[in-house]
Amino acid sequence: MPPHAREIRPTPNGDHHRRHGLSAAPPLAYYPRSSSSSASFKGCCCCLFLLSSFLLLLVLAVFLIIFLAVKPERPQFDLQQVGVQYMGISTSNPSSLDGTSTAVSPSPTTASFSLTIHLLFTAVNPNKVGIKYGESRFTVMYRGIPLGKASVPGFYQEAHSTRNVEATIAVDRANLMQADAADLIRDASLSDRVQLRVLGDVGAKIRVLDFDSPGVQVSVDCAIVISPRKQSITDKQCGFDGLSV
Repeated sequence: MPPHAREIRPTPNGDHHRRHGLSAAPPLAYYPRSSSSSASFKGCCCCLFLLSSFLLLLVLAVFLIIFLAVKPERPQFDLQQVGVQYMGISTSNPSSLDGTSTAVSPSPTTASFSLTIHLLFTAVNPNKVGIKYGESRFTVMYRGIPLGKASVPGFYQEAHSTRNVEATIAVDRANLMQADAADLIRDASLSDRVQLRVLGDVGAKIRVLDFDSPGVQVSVDCAIVISPRKQSITDKQCGFDGLSV
């Protein structure tokens, strides 16, 4: 052994004693490989997103081609008949009008209006495919005042078919304030003519291969004139707004 050489012995924990200027090498540092795994995860997410977008566009394209081939038309929903089952008017004063009496108080403070009418609609489907109707609601109004409502449950209508839909609107003693009460009494007693409006929205979806199209809506607006003495309809005019999505 050379005269200046010294033996370096390991300590119990694996480190070497520093002898005469000699030192042990520092331990190697370890860094996890996270950048490559993160890039791989982002690549998978991007591929899944592109695949999902492609499949969605493919389904929409197929549905659009079939939809254009069918050429759907707006369903027809018309009010055919209106039947008055009961109409009665009573005022806060002793005189009243209930369909058989025509006695009228000159200036009633309030009036109570009762009405039961039966509506018969006709739904016509001119399309090659079926139509799925949602629940429809109708409101009867007098001079802009809602008096009562009726609802029709949803139903499915076959292609190229006609179906009758019935609804009953019942108004049970709806109270009108002085000005509206005076107008109602005057219309009923002097003119024997009470004009009401029936408003409603009919929602429908065209069904193609068990797939429903976006919802379409037909607005119903009917003006009806009732004779209190005859308890019947004397005039009816209906208008239907265009198709709205």
